[in-house]
Amino acid sequence: MGFFAFLILGLIAGAIAKAILPGRQGGGILITLILGVVGALLGGFIGNALFHVGINEFFSLSTWLLAIGGAIIVLLVYGMISKRSVR
Repeated sequence: MGFFAFLILGLIAGAIAKAILPGRQGGGILITLILGVVGALLGGFIGNALFHVGINEFFSLSTWLLAIGGAIIVLLVYGMISKRSVR
């Protein structure tokens, strides 16, 4: 998968992950999109390490599930860090 396709995948995965998570998360749309790209990287790494499935094809269901799952993990960690620093 090309660089731009990976960026688009991460951006969409971040938006979907933010829509899935309940409640209000901090950060604007730019933070969400950046965390989505980082989450797609994380999801690809976890998928490759645990299931020997990577993020190879843009239109593959496993690619999207790994990217969205990684984005959810990254958004949850970001939410815990940002709530702790506000207090």
